[in-house]
Amino acid sequence: MSSQTPLSAPDKLTVPGRGKGLIDVFRQRYLLKLIVKKELRVRYHGSVLGMMWSYVKPATQFVVYFLAMGVFLALGRNHPGYAVYLFSGMVVINYFSEILSNATRTLVWNAPLIKKIYLPREMFPVASIWVAMVHLFPQLLVLLVGTLAYGYIYQSPIPDFMMFARSVGAIFLGTLMVTILSLGLGLIFGTFNVFFRDSENLVDLLLLVAVWMSPVLYPLKMVAENAPAWVYDLYILNPVTIAVELFHYGFWLPITTAPEHMENLLAMTGLGFLVSFVFLLIGQWVFRRHEGNFAQEL
Repeated sequence: MSSQTPLSAPDKLTVPGRGKGLIDVFRQRYLLKLIVKKELRVRYHGSVLGMMWSYVKPATQFVVYFLAMGVFLALGRNHPGYAVYLFSGMVVINYFSEILSNATRTLVWNAPLIKKIYLPREMFPVASIWVAMVHLFPQLLVLLVGTLAYGYIYQSPIPDFMMFARSVGAIFLGTLMVTILSLGLGLIFGTFNVFFRDSENLVDLLLLVAVWMSPVLYPLKMVAENAPAWVYDLYILNPVTIAVELFHYGFWLPITTAPEHMENLLAMTGLGFLVSFVFLLIGQWVFRRHEGNFAQEL
């Protein structure tokens, strides 16, 4: 009579190299923390300024765009608080661009580690989010100081508590929306980049036009007034556009009295999250379908 006993639930065999996707990433937060530290250490290795580049690069970008669009093309002449409007949109674009660009390349960058051991491969795109958040904070700090300075100089009305709470909520929702969308797209393009290195060049091309495809340099009302209705409807389906408007609501609107197309912002926010979650689900499906071949292709 055999003495073997059935395997208990915890001892059941699992398919090697297969996990539970993003769930495993959050279960192994300590490993994620180590990868984030490694990414930051590698990025600033041998750098004199180090984290100061988080201030220098967006500040330089802001000055260039402000001079070109706000001064030379005079968009800021009839747009109160244009500097705050511009920079609040650029913060969103910079955050989105950094996550998507790094998430697309991170699997290739970490090829030696992926080929040696098994760990949730989603760990690397998710680490790109945390690295981008480290760089997001200085930009938000500079933007907040600029917003308060503008309101003080031009004696804009101080928002009440409810307006302040709504502003903080809008900024949080905008950040969360961009995070979900960029992670979903990062999983998709990161998978493609393992097999086709042209994917990272395609992402660079998309990010090159991203600043023009959202109301960063120009007000949203210009699109509503000059584009056909169906073009405008497609335009506001872009979650980055909605996130930019949420940042405008959080930083720009409290210090201005200018009318803006924000009456439908709540509905737009719900739609933006729906689109973002769809991309996240697609990204996770594509990633898990092909991750078994990553080590071989890398």
